[in-house]
Amino acid sequence: MSMIAAFYGGKSILITGATGFLGKVLMEKLFRTSPDLKVIYILVRPKAGQTLQQRVFQILNSKLFEKVKEVCPNVHEKIRAIYADLSQNDFAISKEDMQELLSCTNIIFHCAATVRFDDTLRHAVQLNVTATRQLLLMASQMPKLEAFIHISTAYSNCNLKHIDEVIYPCPVEPKKIIDSLEWLDDAIIEEIAPKLIRDWPNIYTYTKALGEMVVQQESRNLNIAIIRPSIVGATWQEPFPGWVDNINGPNGLIIAAGKGFLRALKATPKAVADLIPVDTVVNLMLAVGWYTAVHRPKSTLVYHSTSGNLNPCNWHKMGVQVLATFEKIPLERAFRRPYANFTSNNFTSQYWNAVSHRAPAIIYDCYLRLTGRKPRMTKVMNQILRTASMLEYFINRSWEWSTYNTEMLMSELSPEDQRVFNFDVRQLNWLEYIENYVLGVKKYLLKEDMAGIPEAKQHLKRLRNIHYLFNTALFLIVWRLLIARSQMARNVWFFIM
Repeated sequence: MSMIAAFYGGKSILITGATGFLGKVLMEKLFRTSPDLKVIYILVRPKAGQTLQQRVFQILNSKLFEKVKEVCPNVHEKIRAIYADLSQNDFAISKEDMQELLSCTNIIFHCAATVRFDDTLRHAVQLNVTATRQLLLMASQMPKLEAFIHISTAYSNCNLKHIDEVIYPCPVEPKKIIDSLEWLDDAIIEEIAPKLIRDWPNIYTYTKALGEMVVQQESRNLNIAIIRPSIVGATWQEPFPGWVDNINGPNGLIIAAGKGFLRALKATPKAVADLIPVDTVVNLMLAVGWYTAVHRPKSTLVYHSTSGNLNPCNWHKMGVQVLATFEKIPLERAFRRPYANFTSNNFTSQYWNAVSHRAPAIIYDCYLRLTGRKPRMTKVMNQILRTASMLEYFINRSWEWSTYNTEMLMSELSPEDQRVFNFDVRQLNWLEYIENYVLGVKKYLLKEDMAGIPEAKQHLKRLRNIHYLFNTALFLIVWRLLIARSQMARNVWFFIM
């Protein structure tokens, strides 16, 4: 029998960020492997006119929880939704709910965070730093608490090339930043933000680094562990391959490339695409929760949930597989396609990249207007280019993450736990995974019928022809201007003729 599954039996578990991608998969795995757990508390804020119960029903009504309902028919009775706002003092939790949380909670999984790269410093600090500090204060008042698992990111120290499983200090103390934000106005905060984040690429990675420092400083006598996943992608195996429900990270680029909107991207093809399946991260989280509570390490251990050091896959290989899956063509043929290198650094300037994408989008919108349809391509392309720009830092670099603690934990598991809670990425077949990933995007995110692939291929062909036509016309115009203005260009032209 699984020791980890048995450990969570009868436990009261608090999950922050439970309505997010990672939080949903975590809840699903807990209910499926430990259906006799006592309760899962989730901190929820009413959204778009929905009550807390309606949001819970919406989560449980998704395909993700189909298997759970078979092994745990009363799953809805084991989720206790508590109104909370992580941007408020004490999370705006009522006294009755707070008392229940403090007296009953056994395990905390802190997954909540703002993952927006372009968020304001004030908002990011509030959710990624101050909220972590407040949750740790709550945890210190929980007499039954056995483990506190904090979810960070492998990119919290991406200003370094080699990253060990340790907590690195930040130039400015988190407490000083928190205190300063209480009296500085927004204009001053935005002005000093670039100086604070220094060589971090964005607000998100910087505030996650601050959050780790807070965990270290405010841990008191708690049993705490930190998990750093890299780019979290669709499910690998559980509860079924390819499940995904958001357009964050690479998902938006997969859609854009597969739909033919994104023909090229400024990137380093051989850079490692450090993708990690969400179910792999969840399995590690549950194993870490068990190990932290049972073995009670003397210090806060950091676990890297990454793939690049054990089973690397580069962006070029990933991109070709995405195109091959969307167009249903053999992989060998996809590698020969002239546009298959959509992740190659074949545009040397942002200006050319923007023109090459936006101009065909404008042309396609003109076509939509002429056919009586609403133009939308320019708006879509602007969003895609904005996302690509924010991800450019990460798709042009590779990092080295040590995984000593993660591998140590793997060796501590029984054969049964290694099977049920598998987080060994060395077993991952990338081509198979990416194919399931793309099909999952089409099926679960875009809600597309798999029978519509022939029509999708025709759509791709139209977009590709517009792209080629525009590039050809642009080349001829530039060449004509060069001939008119340059004697050397004229000499080259006469030589060719």
